[in-house]
Amino acid sequence: MATFRVTDVEDPVAHTLLREYFDFRAATFPTVLGFYTPKYPWPTEFVPPHGVFLVVEDDGEVVGCGGVRSLSSTRYEIKHLWVQARARGRGLGKSVLCELEDRARSFGATETVLDTNASLAAAGQLYRSTGYSNIEPYNENPNATDWMLKQLPPSGG
Repeated sequence: MATFRVTDVEDPVAHTLLREYFDFRAATFPTVLGFYTPKYPWPTEFVPPHGVFLVVEDDGEVVGCGGVRSLSSTRYEIKHLWVQARARGRGLGKSVLCELEDRARSFGATETVLDTNASLAAAGQLYRSTGYSNIEPYNENPNATDWMLKQLPPSGG
């Protein structure tokens, strides 16, 4: 069962997970789009109530991470959702996403947004299967090809 630990994005464990994520993206980024441009998160954007960064553990082992940050008082953005290859296929990505949405809701979010790349087919499928739909770009992320939004029902809804 997944457990979540709130941490600073500069924590060594979080930093290692982010480096793994960025290395994976650089290695798998579609060459037609150019080069993957990693962007480490600003620590101040992931401090409650403006956001949170989580390290994910499964059976006592660190296996992933993810964050959510405020873009406005009611719109929060999911960032850097990552599950290591050895832990995939067990529903952990969905668990992390749901936890991040719950944290955003607790901060006052009524919607979450995210950007992704079409080459991340499993991620796109996860987002669509959990209620995200495509929207117009809301940022200028050079790595993104798709932007998505989900309306968050009130707690318990």
